[in-house]
Amino acid sequence: MEFSQSDNNNLPLTKFELMLKTNHVLFFDSEEFENIIHHYLNQGKVALAKKAIKLGLEQHPTSTNLKLFKVEVFIFENNLDEADKLLNKLYQLEPHNEEIFIQKANILSKQDNHAKAIEVLKRALSLTEDLVDIYSLIGMEYLFLDAFEDAKIYFMKCVEQDIDDYSALYNVIYCFEYLEQHQDAIEYLNMFLDKNPYCEVAWHQLGKQYVAQKKYKKALAAFDFAIIADDTFVGAYLERGKVLEKQGEYLEAIESYSTSLKLDDPTSFALLRMGCCYEKLKQLDLALQYYYKTVHEDPLLDKGWIAITKFYTKQKDYKKALYYINKAINIDGDNVNYWKLYAQINHRLDFFEEAEQGYKRTLELGNFEIDTWIARGDLLLKLGEPEAAIFNFEQALEFYPENAEIEYRLGGLFLLILEIEKGLFHLKNALKSNSEYSFIIDELFPKLLDNIKVKTLLNSQ
Repeated sequence: MEFSQSDNNNLPLTKFELMLKTNHVLFFDSEEFENIIHHYLNQGKVALAKKAIKLGLEQHPTSTNLKLFKVEVFIFENNLDEADKLLNKLYQLEPHNEEIFIQKANILSKQDNHAKAIEVLKRALSLTEDLVDIYSLIGMEYLFLDAFEDAKIYFMKCVEQDIDDYSALYNVIYCFEYLEQHQDAIEYLNMFLDKNPYCEVAWHQLGKQYVAQKKYKKALAAFDFAIIADDTFVGAYLERGKVLEKQGEYLEAIESYSTSLKLDDPTSFALLRMGCCYEKLKQLDLALQYYYKTVHEDPLLDKGWIAITKFYTKQKDYKKALYYINKAINIDGDNVNYWKLYAQINHRLDFFEEAEQGYKRTLELGNFEIDTWIARGDLLLKLGEPEAAIFNFEQALEFYPENAEIEYRLGGLFLLILEIEKGLFHLKNALKSNSEYSFIIDELFPKLLDNIKVKTLLNSQ
């Protein structure tokens, strides 16, 4: 049984806590101790659970269930050796107790011995009438082994035993999705719905499988049925909105997202999508209003800040775009997408030093796109830092070997600082890789065209 706040003062839990405060030892039967321990473990109050186990075993030293709780705490605290020793003793006393096998499997799982855990759980199947829990545990162990076909079979067994086990149903679909068996998932869900036609979860999952196959009409029908089965099912409205948006039905998509907001607390996802829909409909004031609501609801959602920044960028209002991307960076200074936008906006505003720093930070955070390397290197050249630009492009060359755009720039830079041999070496590499990009020299290093060696080399192509 579970204890709740509304229970009256005669309950064993209240009596137990009073005993702890007064140090007067009171008697409880073993089942009362089990309920008390179970309550504390569910509440995450492990220290109190341990006290209850200790006192319980002092009063009922032969209780297997209390000892199994002790095992559970050992496992929770990662004291696996002690848990295993106690389980072995209990097995000698009660070799047909399925809970002993379940906890043994739990230990093996913690030790990453999932195959052995499965073997032990299969032995437990013959000892219990509650098959669903064991099937579920076996399914989870197969998931740890990435054995999705086997996992799927056992989660299906859970559903066969209990058609309302939606957790198992989700796991079945997860296995289908991982295996990219979308058509098989659709067939399974249709069979499930033949038996349980008012299951909103199954209709919702069916719709998502149709989306994966880009069968949007069927997906919409499935989400509509999910809503008929439960008109408060927020997930169905959100998925329906996404499909309508894909089909360009922006007003209907907005209506679907809006309904989801009325049913539950506002979600930043729905607010953001509504903003995007209004922007597609050219209703810019409303679009901006919903983008603002998005970042107000969830300041950590980068897509919200990016939407606002890009909105102002499209309007060529770069100062406002910069203002909002700076706000975003102040909230999350390690977001690579923020820094790339920061760099690009500063670049458009001709704030070259800030733009270069933005590209540098973008690279530091792991964005190694060639455009980032080139933009930063060209800015360093513009800022009169050819050595830093060379270092930048040499790093870029490690990611993009024999890239003509990089080689031309390195050739020009080395020639600029009068390292002629290195400059000609990279220039030759560039021409060999792609002679059509030779305009880079003309654009970035026009004075080098007066150099006879460079001119000869370029004209030889």
